[in-house]
Amino acid sequence: MQTVFSIAVDAFAYGMALFVISIGLSVTMGLMRVVNLAHGAFAMIGGYIASYAARDLGLSYAVAVVAAVVVTIIIAIPLERFLYRRIYGAPELTQVLMTIGITFCVIGIANYVMGPTLKTIPLAGALQGSADLGFRTIPVHRLFVIFCGLAVALALWFAIERTSFGVKLRASVDDAAMAAALGVRTEIIYAVSFAVAVGLAAFGGVVGAELLPVEPYYALRYMVTFLVVVSVGGAGSIPGALIACLLLGAIDTTGRYLMPEFGEFFFYLAVIAIICVFPRGLAGRMK
Repeated sequence: MQTVFSIAVDAFAYGMALFVISIGLSVTMGLMRVVNLAHGAFAMIGGYIASYAARDLGLSYAVAVVAAVVVTIIIAIPLERFLYRRIYGAPELTQVLMTIGITFCVIGIANYVMGPTLKTIPLAGALQGSADLGFRTIPVHRLFVIFCGLAVALALWFAIERTSFGVKLRASVDDAAMAAALGVRTEIIYAVSFAVAVGLAAFGGVVGAELLPVEPYYALRYMVTFLVVVSVGGAGSIPGALIACLLLGAIDTTGRYLMPEFGEFFFYLAVIAIICVFPRGLAGRMK
């Protein structure tokens, strides 16, 4: 029972870490129709910034998280303005080639500036202990990651489904020309959506660093994982992405606990099975 409980907690936390990082990619792919394979690069940038702020500058964990999100968004703004804006509505192959190029550039610059070594992010004292449930203890950081995932899911759902910004975003996706004719500034809507997606990637890269370590080739190592999660959940669907992350996180964690020699075999086997049954993902949007 202790093993089952440990698997469940680790799987839940791992799934939530995946969700916080990959939900921004789900937004850009499902709502903005941009295949942004550089999404993991922004998570890596956030992790590097937080590590530098906490380890080298001696700032608190909370300040490091905020700095990572804000600085990553600032870095992403000119990229969106001068690069991404050119591929909105472009063929998927064009988007893939450009964003992979951005990924390699980010990796090269990050390794040159920060060095080709794994970066750790010192946790706040309150996140380093364990919570005693009486029959079992749970690392507080795992609970923190789970809470962050739930908070992000609720906030995003509310913003997209229950606010005027969400209405304008969905209108811009369905018919950008008509939305613009009605007074919606689509370029600002896309820019804000992109900034939110990048900020979430950076945030996830920091809070999930204990589960997805920030290392020199982070952006490439997890690129396929993030893309797979979005595909299985259904691009643009927050509930779908959440379910996919929890399901795949549980399968991957269980496999690594019980049969570690198989690596990610069960993870991708589950992906193949789900996509065969749900070609558009668990909650994919109809085009």
